[in-house]
Amino acid sequence: MASWLSTRNGSASPLIKQEMNVLGIDIGGSSIKAAPVNPVNGTLVKERLHIPTPQPATPEAVSNIIAKLVADLNWTGPIGCGFPAVIRNGIACTAANIDPTWIGTNLVEAFSAKTRSKVSVLNDADAAGLAEMHYGAGRNASGTTIVVTAGTGLGTALFRNNTLIPNTEFGHIQLNGGSAEEFASAAVKTRLNLSYSEWAKRLDDYLQCLEDLFWPDLFIIGGEISNDHALFLPELTLKTTVMPATLRNDAGIIGAAAAVLL
Repeated sequence: MASWLSTRNGSASPLIKQEMNVLGIDIGGSSIKAAPVNPVNGTLVKERLHIPTPQPATPEAVSNIIAKLVADLNWTGPIGCGFPAVIRNGIACTAANIDPTWIGTNLVEAFSAKTRSKVSVLNDADAAGLAEMHYGAGRNASGTTIVVTAGTGLGTALFRNNTLIPNTEFGHIQLNGGSAEEFASAAVKTRLNLSYSEWAKRLDDYLQCLEDLFWPDLFIIGGEISNDHALFLPELTLKTTVMPATLRNDAGIIGAAAAVLL
């Protein structure tokens, strides 16, 4: 994937110069969100729409929701989708917080057929990471950056000198007898009714594992919980600089849209 640099406040990317809006869609385990995006400056052109993710989240059910969002927005242009799976050549190789029947599905073909539009698909955490690196908290970063989205699970995006290394699944690293996301996700904080201080200790343990493995120059913590970063970031004991994400719930939409033109 190409490396490019832009800022959210309107500075143009050297590679994304088309005056063409793109529909960004963020497909998650609890909701599916969509909005048109100006990928030159990384801003939403219209207020985002969102619909609860159907249960079970089968290919047919999710594709129908995407078609509805496209119709509701009267959209006929290009579309970028962030999807909770490892994506290789447009095909879902895993299924996180969605129905396992997605595995082996060609998402590009499925979504293009439903929307009658050109569609690009990438991992949802990679989409959020792209947005933060080029419009948000990481726009001036160099070296190695790991973006962590804490929500239902722990999504990760790895960058080296602003270039994405796609499909990392660092939330599945073994920690405390299970996967890291079973130990330190935002959903675990809610389920166990942990205080921010208690949850910060778990997040700290997880990030220290990543620190020992990769020696990153920067961590960026995203997901809705990053809105409350002042309540947990000061509790961390890492050597690595840690910053809160700035695009928050719009990151997945913005990054998915921007990836279409890379």
